[in-house]
Amino acid sequence: MGTYEEKLSILSEMIAFARVDHSLKESEYQFLLKVALNLGVQRDVFDGLLKENSPRIVLKTQAERIVQFHRLLLLMNVDQEQHKKEVNTLYNIGLHMGLPPAAIGQVLEVMHNYPDKVIPPDVLINIFKAHYN
Repeated sequence: MGTYEEKLSILSEMIAFARVDHSLKESEYQFLLKVALNLGVQRDVFDGLLKENSPRIVLKTQAERIVQFHRLLLLMNVDQEQHKKEVNTLYNIGLHMGLPPAAIGQVLEVMHNYPDKVIPPDVLINIFKAHYN
């Protein structure tokens, strides 16, 4: 995984996405905190990101972008609610990352086939692989 600055950028993007609906639910906070700790970011630093964003750093590899897209997908579904604005925002983030539009659309469609809309990583990877071949 990338540099510490990249990790902070990843978390900032996730926090901004969680706030698309102008709130940050406890389930979203707890999910984000787990991601932060998993990335090696201490809680006080993470809490600071809630007040001030880290500079945006573009993820270098396609694999890193797909992993980040998956994190955002999990975040969107952690509160068991989906709003059209969240889905549209996630789609646009995926496009901005340079992910194939058809793959993004397929992921957003297929997620409804899984409990809690949690797509297994291998299924997600296979969707993107199919669109790159």
